[in-house]
Amino acid sequence: MRAYRIGIDVGGTKIAYGLFDEKNELIDQLREPTDAEIDGPSLADQILKQIEVLLERNQLEQKDLKGIGICMPSFILFDEGYICMTSAMTNVRDFAMREYMARRLSVPIVLDNDSNCAALAEYRFGAGRGSRHMIYMAASTGIGSGLILNGEVFRGSYGWAGESGHMLITPDEGILCGCRNQGCFMSWAGGRYIPERVRQKADSFNTCMDLSRDIDGVALLQACREEDPLALAVLDQMAHYLAVCVFNVYQMLNVNLFVFGGGLTHFGPLLFDRVRTEFDRYNHIPQLVEFRFAELKQDFGMIGAAELVK
Repeated sequence: MRAYRIGIDVGGTKIAYGLFDEKNELIDQLREPTDAEIDGPSLADQILKQIEVLLERNQLEQKDLKGIGICMPSFILFDEGYICMTSAMTNVRDFAMREYMARRLSVPIVLDNDSNCAALAEYRFGAGRGSRHMIYMAASTGIGSGLILNGEVFRGSYGWAGESGHMLITPDEGILCGCRNQGCFMSWAGGRYIPERVRQKADSFNTCMDLSRDIDGVALLQACREEDPLALAVLDQMAHYLAVCVFNVYQMLNVNLFVFGGGLTHFGPLLFDRVRTEFDRYNHIPQLVEFRFAELKQDFGMIGAAELVK
């Protein structure tokens, strides 16, 4: 009886593998760092190897698996399992990943965008329980959205509806993103580009941060807590663009529940009070719009990927 499922969360900084039983319990997991320079076939080979490790140490075989779900920070043709582009891993592109893996595995494989998987997990088990519509906002290495409309994941014509992070706000101006455009929301608010944004503002503000090295999200958060002027200026800029992104999605879809997940939620009120203030500054119709934090924490990607198999 095929009762087990594997959910795999491929992120910009780590890959997480979860083994789930027939009761939806997470019974084992693996984590490893992401190689940002890896290409599609090498990534697939790495994932296949870790699937075997997970099965062997739980004394399982492929025949025990109901399926494998994989979420990727990518533009994916959902029906084909084909990766068109991955902004966080620019060499993972133009790759028929499901077909490649199916040659080695005798179980169903489903690929989807990471924000869609997170939205599915939070809608069924987390902060979106009981709602009719929900927008999951990924605020992490990248920026993205998963759309739950009338209780279903909305993927659009090709599979990547909700790629709000790559909507353009300053076309042809700003940092060049992995999506190969300048001026998208991800380049202005995503964690991946914090070092570049710090460098751009360094000459205009006093700081106690060590600028001889790249300033990541952890260092930025600590500096913000210490009320460092440069860090707070970068945080204000991130909050502004994240709020504008959320506001634009709200105007387009008129969904009044936003669930925020990802690494930037560790900034807590420091960032999201600013996002709320900026959102309210633009929203002139006094109807309730809820902001909630994701409840499933770091496991939501694995949970959502495993749910794809259902």
